[in-house]
This record gives sequence, C-alpha cells and structure tokens, in this order.
Amino acid sequence: MSDLVILAGIFFIIILSVLVTISGYVLYSGLLSEINIRTGSPPIKNITIAYKYKQGPYKECGTVFTESCSIGPKLSSIGVFYDDPKQVPGERCRYAVGSILSEGDGRPCEELTRLYEKAGFRVFSFPGVTHAVASSFPHRTPLSIFLGVQRVYPQLDCYIKERKLCAHPFIEIYRGDLIHYMSPLARQSDFYVPEVQEAEWRQRDTEDSEDDRRTDVTGADSNSETSSVSHTIISNSRESSLAPSSAPSLIRRGLGEGDHWSDRSSDESAGIGSSFEELDLELTEGQGDTCSGQDEIVCTKHWEATSEGRETMAEGEE
Repeated sequence: MSDLVILAGIFFIIILSVLVTISGYVLYSGLLSEINIRTGSPPIKNITIAYKYKQGPYKECGTVFTESCSIGPKLSSIGVFYDDPKQVPGERCRYAVGSILSEGDGRPCEELTRLYEKAGFRVFSFPGVTHAVASSFPHRTPLSIFLGVQRVYPQLDCYIKERKLCAHPFIEIYRGDLIHYMSPLARQSDFYVPEVQEAEWRQRDTEDSEDDRRTDVTGADSNSETSSVSHTIISNSRESSLAPSSAPSLIRRGLGEGDHWSDRSSDESAGIGSSFEELDLELTEGQGDTCSGQDEIVCTKHWEATSEGRETMAEGEE
C-alpha cells in the first residue's frame, strides 16, 4: 500500500512539473504581453528584399522562411500577406516571404544577392512611408509566432475599423527578439510584388474573355460601348492592376471579417482625416495617409461601376 502511495506521489509531482514547465513556456512566449497599436513612423524605412512569391494557405509559409534564413541567417526576415483568409479561400491567398537585404541608404551585399537569386528568390524594393499602422510582439520562441497572430491581428483589425483607415497589405518583420507588424497608410500599391500584379492582369484577361463569350452567345455586340464600361475603370494605373481581393482588410490568419477599403464618399474621407487629428499626427496638407488619388482606386471594390455596366447590358439585350 505504501508503495502505491509513493508511486502516486511521484506521478503527481511529474505531472505538476510538466504543467508548470508548459505554463512558463507559454507565458515566456508572450501570452500575457501587452499589445500597443499605434499610427506613426513604421519600424522600417525603404528596404530591398529577396523574396519568393507563393499562393496557398498561409500556414505553409514556414518552409520559405526556413529556406530564406538558411541563406542569410543574420538578416531580418519579412513576410508580406495580401489576402484575408476569412474572405479568400486558402488556396488563393497570396504572400511573399524572404529576407531584408538592405535598409535606408545601404546597398545589398552582392554576394548574398547572388546566393538568393541562385536559390530562386527575386529582388524587389519597398519605399519608405511616413505613417503606418504598427505594433510589435515578443519573438522568444516558435510559439511566439502563433501567439502574435492570434493576439495582435484582431486588435489591429479593430483599430483600423474604428478609425476607418485604409491599411494594406500586412507586413511582418522578424528582427531580433521582436516581431514587428505594420500596414502602410500610403503608397500601398508599391508594396505589391510584380507577381501579384501579373496574376491580376491574367485573371482580368480571363474574365474579359469569358464575358465576351457570354455576350456573343446572347447575341449582343461584344464591342459595344456598354460592354467596355465595367473594365475601363480598373485598368488605367498601377493601383488599378489590383483586383478587389488584393486589398484585404487584415491580411492574415484569424482576422476579423469585413473590408477596410469599401466604397467611400467624400464625407467618409473627411472622417478619415479627422481620425488622424485625434491621433495628434502632424500631417501637412496633401500628405494624409488615408486613401487618396490613385490609392483610392486600390481601396475601392468597383462594385458600383460593375453593377451599372451589367444593368446597361441587360437593357440593351432587352
């Protein structure tokens, strides 16, 4: 009987030790770390990166991160995520993952650049922006990455929705013992790697061909003025090369639903400006970080123009 008590005591101590160890590991990884969301200077300036573009579930991006780190273990890692997995099927989510070759006025190491290109990576540069929505999270263990996704992105989502900001895409920078999360509030189209734009053009060409075939079948004039309206609006700038799905609300796993760049009236634009005043940002006239000019094209889904084109086509067919 006494032997059983001793064994039970030993077993209890072992279980307790395991639970304490796991709890300590999770807490150390950042389970209770404070999260501060801010709008201001981003954690990076203009950078040059070596990256690989992929399409598929975001959970598969770890392979590219590992490959990139094996080539340049001392470089900061970066991931750019273009789609909201709650709005876009996993197999269609797009992302670019790699390493930061240089920042600011520095020049990339030619030897490292050749190694990355030899491994199938491409080189691309992101501009510096004055303002971005940003946050950070401890990067102490592999679990920190998962906890950061689960804890940071929902708060970023709420922050952007409450202030009616136009922020995309979402970028993660792994530097030292911190994971930096940021989303630019201006020049967003410059953060889309060429493969994203090429894919959008191919998709648009396919949709145009399908529309032409459907129009021919119904007997309508495929070259009529009405049939071209819905495509002209989204074809005249670099920003417009991005389809509605390329401007997601919060680009990554476990994020809230809804888009942050739905159609906006001039009143809403004024509301966006006031949200910056509340943040005490000293923006000069014409430098606001909300959607303006060509960036507004990226932040618009083109639903109204498409609907009007289809209604006009329907009336012509009748």
